[in-house]
Amino acid sequence: MSNRLAAFVTPSSSIDRAVDRVRLLEKLGYEAVFATHIAQRDALAVMTAYGAGTERIKVGTGVLPAFPRHPVALATEAATIDEMIGGRLILGLGMAHRVTMENWYGIDMEKPLSRFKEYVSIVRSILRDGRVEHEGEFYRSRFAFMGYQARADLPIYTASLGPNSLRWAGAFADGVVLWSCMPTYIRSVVIPAIREGAESAGRDPSEVEIVAAVPVALAEDLDAARDGFRREFFTYMTLPFYRSAIAGAGYGEEIAAFDAALGRGDTDGARSAISERMLAEFIGIGDQEAVRAKVAEYRDAGVTLPAVGSIGVPKDAGPSPDATFEAVIG
Repeated sequence: MSNRLAAFVTPSSSIDRAVDRVRLLEKLGYEAVFATHIAQRDALAVMTAYGAGTERIKVGTGVLPAFPRHPVALATEAATIDEMIGGRLILGLGMAHRVTMENWYGIDMEKPLSRFKEYVSIVRSILRDGRVEHEGEFYRSRFAFMGYQARADLPIYTASLGPNSLRWAGAFADGVVLWSCMPTYIRSVVIPAIREGAESAGRDPSEVEIVAAVPVALAEDLDAARDGFRREFFTYMTLPFYRSAIAGAGYGEEIAAFDAALGRGDTDGARSAISERMLAEFIGIGDQEAVRAKVAEYRDAGVTLPAVGSIGVPKDAGPSPDATFEAVIG
C-alpha cells in the first residue's frame, strides 16, 4: 500500500512559523503541503514563501478562489511562482462560495460551474501551449507569452465536490482537492464520478490525483479535541457545497439539527449537532494508532494522497501539531 502523504499548513500567527513547519514536513518525508485561502493571506504568496524556504516538497494552493483573478493573470502569476520555486507548484483552484464571491468581491455567481470550466480551460491552454484564443460565455481572451514558456505540465487540481463537477474533473483536471468529504462520500460519490468522467474522456482514472484533507490530532483529552474541532468546523456547516457532501455521506440528520439550533439562536446546540457519530468517521484523534488508522481509512476509500491537517486542540489536551505530523508518518 502506498504511504504517500501530504499535509495542510495554513499560516496562523506568522508566515515564519508556518515555513518552519513546512521545513519539518519536508524533513519527515511528506510529498506535498497545501494551504487554504481564507480571509487572511493570499495563498499564492504563501506558496512562494513555502517554496523559497524548502528544496524538495511540492507546494499547493488548497484551494485558491479562481474568479477574483482573470485567468490570464492567474496563469502568468502561477507560472512565475512555479519557476521561482523550481517547478514544485500545484495549482489548486475552486469556484469558492456564493457568500464570499458576492460579499467580498461583488462577483455574480450565476452558472458557476460553466464559468469555472471556461476559466480552467484558459489557464490550461496558457500553461500548456503558451497561448490562448478563447471566445466564451464568460471570458474572451487572446494572449500569448513573449519569449517565455511556463512548465507545460504544471498540475491543476480542482475543488470538486458535487457529482457534476467531479465528473468534469475526472475528464479534464490533474487532480481534485477534497475538504469535508468523509470516507463514505468519497467511496460512494467521488470515486465513481471521477471514474465516469475520466472514462468518458478516454482517460485512465488513475491519472486523476485524489487529495483529501484528513483532520487528525494526537490527543489525550478526546472530548476537548472533539469540541475544538466542532468550533473549527462550525462555519463549514453553513456553506452549501460542504453541507451537500456531509448530507451525501449520510449525515442529513446532523444538518437538520444544526439548522434547527441556529434557527432558535442556540450556538452551543448547533455545535453539538456535529455528532459523535459524524466525528467518528470524519476525524482521527487519540494516540498514534488512532491517527494513522484514520489516514488508512481515507486511503481505503480511494484517496491517493491523504493531506493531514492538525486539529486545533487546547494546549492541555494533547501534544503539539508537529508531534501529530510526526506520528502520522511514523
